Amino acid sequence: MDAATGPTPPGRGTSRRQLLRQAAALGVGAPLAALLGRTEVADALSQYQTEATPAASDAVLPSWRPGERRDAILGFVAAVTGEAGAEFVAPAERFATFALDGTLMVSHPMYAEIVFTYDRIHALAADHPEWQTTEPYRTFLNEDIEELWTVSGQAAKDALAELHAGLTVDEFMDLVRAWSATNRHPKFDRPQTELIYLPMLEVIDYLHQHEFACYIVSGSGQEFIRSFAQSNIGIPPQRVVGTAMVTKFENGGAEPRLVLTADVLYVDDGAGKPEGINLVVGHRPLAAFGNSDGDVQMLEYTGAGAGARLMMIVHHDDAAREYAYDTDTDVGRLSQATMDLAHEKGWHLISMKDDWAAIF
Repeated sequence: MDAATGPTPPGRGTSRRQLLRQAAALGVGAPLAALLGRTEVADALSQYQTEATPAASDAVLPSWRPGERRDAILGFVAAVTGEAGAEFVAPAERFATFALDGTLMVSHPMYAEIVFTYDRIHALAADHPEWQTTEPYRTFLNEDIEELWTVSGQAAKDALAELHAGLTVDEFMDLVRAWSATNRHPKFDRPQTELIYLPMLEVIDYLHQHEFACYIVSGSGQEFIRSFAQSNIGIPPQRVVGTAMVTKFENGGAEPRLVLTADVLYVDDGAGKPEGINLVVGHRPLAAFGNSDGDVQMLEYTGAGAGARLMMIVHHDDAAREYAYDTDTDVGRLSQATMDLAHEKGWHLISMKDDWAAIF
């Protein structure tokens, strides 16, 4: 770095170590910088300036366009971290929760976990002729997408649990990682578990910088999410609250191990989200981010606490860069009633089209 001119602009010959060092110098948090590849870091760095420049504020949440939603995030963080302010919250009590599908990661045309279940059923079908007449396996094998919509979330989760009963937790997570490496999203031609929204990564990174503990709270399977949460999102496995399968401790083999059973312990969706937060986190969040009707109770629970609170809903209204949907889908439905409730309670609707300068 030149003391007079600031950080050297990143180029093709810049090493990852140099990029990360430049990221640190320019204020890009380590969790976000570590998640981004060399090209992405270079692109991100090009949007940052040193604090000595007039546009220093643009270095915060650079993928967010200036406006009410970006200001709400910055204002909330300033309120709860300003030690002299009336709404100051000690670092040990700063918690934020994020839904996964549709909030942090692309969920259309189908949730990633459902796609994984679909692929696993097809991979194992030759050894299970009975599935041709057994639900929900028959529907998954039928190749009729319209009929697949009729499979309830609970039935799909039961099938996922049955498919992998007897595997250890580590074996299951290895299966998910192997699938993720070969899975390709039909629109973006990338693994779906890597289609993480850059603006939301920036929010998580910004909260981490201000000593928040960030949790994923999702209806998708807990171990499914844990297989990629750290590497792709920067959230460690112990901060994932998801639909949980019952595990059984075994000590009769070569080493003690946890084995998955065919039973679902609890479904972390709807009212199950605040229940799961209480069970795992043990603290009401200060901020909560969702995208669908299934997140309403989590946002209500968050908003019921005292002091400064931040509740936000990602609204998918960008058909060109991602997808446009709300009331007209069975995958992440955002009903008019929920949008009306958001307006009534002062929750923020994030417009992907208007509020985000970049998606990935």
